[in-house]
Amino acid sequence: MDFDIGANQDNPGMVRDRQCILLQPFAIAIRPMKSLARASLSALCCCLSVVSIARAQAGSPTRFATNPTRFLVCNKGDGSFHGTLPKGTANHDIAVSVGAAKTKGFAARSCQAKLTWHKRDLVVVPDAAQVDIDVMGADLGLGSLVVAFQLKASDTDPQIKYEIYSLSKPPQLLRTITGEDFFSAADTMLDGSVEIWTTDAAAIRGFEGLPLDAFDAAPTVALRFEKKKLIDVNSEFRPYFDREIETLRSQLDARPLNDFRQSDGKLPNEQWMKDQPQGLLATKVKVLEIVWCYLYSGREQEAWKTLAEMWPSSDLNRIRTAIVDAQARGLRAQVDGVSHNVLPFRQSQRAEIYERVGSDSGFSSPSQYEHYEHSEHADTAPLQILLRIPPAQNAKHWAEAKQMELVVDEAGKVRSARIMTPLLDKDAVPQAANAPSAEFNKDWVAAAAGWKYIPAFKLGRPKPFRSMLLVGRDQ
Repeated sequence: MDFDIGANQDNPGMVRDRQCILLQPFAIAIRPMKSLARASLSALCCCLSVVSIARAQAGSPTRFATNPTRFLVCNKGDGSFHGTLPKGTANHDIAVSVGAAKTKGFAARSCQAKLTWHKRDLVVVPDAAQVDIDVMGADLGLGSLVVAFQLKASDTDPQIKYEIYSLSKPPQLLRTITGEDFFSAADTMLDGSVEIWTTDAAAIRGFEGLPLDAFDAAPTVALRFEKKKLIDVNSEFRPYFDREIETLRSQLDARPLNDFRQSDGKLPNEQWMKDQPQGLLATKVKVLEIVWCYLYSGREQEAWKTLAEMWPSSDLNRIRTAIVDAQARGLRAQVDGVSHNVLPFRQSQRAEIYERVGSDSGFSSPSQYEHYEHSEHADTAPLQILLRIPPAQNAKHWAEAKQMELVVDEAGKVRSARIMTPLLDKDAVPQAANAPSAEFNKDWVAAAAGWKYIPAFKLGRPKPFRSMLLVGRDQ
């Protein structure tokens, strides 16, 4: 069972093995998340305290606790994290804490976050409905290692703040990005550059009077800091947008599209409050999503050409102006620039993938990473921040210890994961897709997509790391 991200030049999210199925980070998710709470996918989730993968390699299975918690670090006072960067890294004595807010000494139904060093505190947020740590110890291109928090003030407030603090003394707020959807930083191409992925949900809220959930997806946005400037880099991931366009076009029927082109383009929207129509209004939504894919990937000419082909001509000027205005008031208003580079602009760059710590025994590199440079020894292995697991279905399969191979990038995100067999064998191979427990293993590996780590370090810099992890679940 093998999942791989970012190893294909032509398609950053495409799997490279017939027995693979896609482990897809939020970077290329197609369904917008209306709130951080919904990111849990209604799964039963469990949280581990901070331990190192290197310790799991020593032989004892890493077991998941059974207390339910969210995908978030803290949701309405439930869940917590306290940790530092590993010893040997700069400013490893700065502690990051997230947990329940306190009211008169008692835990409240809300969350707080703070940074602590030398008996001094910097309160990130004293009281919020939801607090999450997206990255800790990553280099986002702001001149220092950082921790990035995601903050949602209340259930009724759609706004989500992505606040990036330096892990230096004293810690400082370096940048705030505001949106209405989940953020996720990752080294998408495993080339040493970290992107921050989200959607422009705020830009299309109320667009044409439609509710946000009328759309299959808000426009995807990839951001990156370059020379400390926040840059829109969507143009570098056009293959992703092309896949989305192909999917959306396949969902359009010729007759409804022709009928829509004969309409006034505005259409009454009351039906969205009752059900999901399959007629003109649904066609209108698909057309908008296709146009957004072209526009947000830096292809304005193709966007307007497509709009002219699919939209009622009498309404063309109005809707074009509305689309431009919506993009301008969204995340585009917060960036410092827009990249016009396209793949394979960065394909020649490859990050080193470390595979051991100190004298730990290693294992052979899988073929999908053979074009990366492999280095044997990192100074520290990744440290777990938050693990989410699927609900138990079969006690026998969940009780069995499983060996997982993970590649964790320098942002602490799992870029690939697979179940290996035989157990505890350095020459283990991926498990066959038709193995008896294959379906249960799919759940394990899919869950790994949401796991977060403090990355591995070499000479004080975060690095990608490939490791074996023993997992099991207490019943």
